Amino acid sequence: MSGSIVVGLDVGGTSTRAAVVTTTGERLGTGRAGGGNPTSHGAERAATELRTALRAALTDVDPARVAAGVIGLAGAGRLLADPAGRDAFDRAWHDAGLRCPYTVQKDALVAYASGTPDPDGTVLIAGTGAVAARVRGLELDRIADGHGWLLGDAGSGFWLGREAVRRVLADLDRAHRPGPLGARVLTELLGHAEVAPRPRDTVDALVQAVTRRSPVELARLAPLVVDAARQDEPTAVAIVGEAAGHLAESASRIRPPDAGDPLVLGGGLLTGDTPLATALQAELRRRWPHAPLRRAGDGAAAAAWLAARDLPGVADPAALHALLVRPAA
Repeated sequence: MSGSIVVGLDVGGTSTRAAVVTTTGERLGTGRAGGGNPTSHGAERAATELRTALRAALTDVDPARVAAGVIGLAGAGRLLADPAGRDAFDRAWHDAGLRCPYTVQKDALVAYASGTPDPDGTVLIAGTGAVAARVRGLELDRIADGHGWLLGDAGSGFWLGREAVRRVLADLDRAHRPGPLGARVLTELLGHAEVAPRPRDTVDALVQAVTRRSPVELARLAPLVVDAARQDEPTAVAIVGEAAGHLAESASRIRPPDAGDPLVLGGGLLTGDTPLATALQAELRRRWPHAPLRRAGDGAAAAAWLAARDLPGVADPAALHALLVRPAA
């Protein structure tokens, strides 16, 4: 083993991933645990998951040899502003045997770094929520949207689900029978696709089914929209097209029209082979024809790379990135 050892973590709402690597490009260990976002799970539970992932990744490594670490975290600003939350993370870090310093970075920066080593560019993320960020010198410079389900997140999984329900409601208001996507939405939310003789009764039942749940649960309907769009269902295709337009518009708020630096696509709706990813890529190529498009990849490895890139002995950060950060499949 040669070079310094670093640790990277990608902490999300559903999973926590850790990677231990060297500054010469060796992968020494990985770990995975449950969701570790302190905003959604609380600082103590998040710290427990962090500790679990770290210990697994450090199984064959002496923690005292680790030189630096980066934690990529949604809601990083809130953690840094909360002394109790930061204390919980500090204790988890030390309980894993680590004595080196660590920094907390926003998940958008880690997503960007998982797609490219370029210091300047743009990352566009669409999962349950949606956000665009401009990166300068591998630091977040400007952010667009990410305003949450009530005020923004246009083009997100929540947005797709809400639009699907709204189209069904509009059909019922017109006394039109919903199409294939609408039938799937009704089945998902009501347990059947039948429309009552008086369509307003179905409207009322559908509204009640939605409002009984947490609003963000509408994001669970996004796969229905995506699957229907794959089958060229007209309503789904229209919704996906509008979502792509919203996401591209968010990027345009912070990205110059003549920019040629990379665009990284992150989040479950954009890293896979989905109709939304395809539609968005076409729109981004139309707006920025000379910009390379990249997909976000291994977030934990990207966090480790961010920890390593400025350490002594790292002469070529881009070459190290190529060794450490696996591209999206």
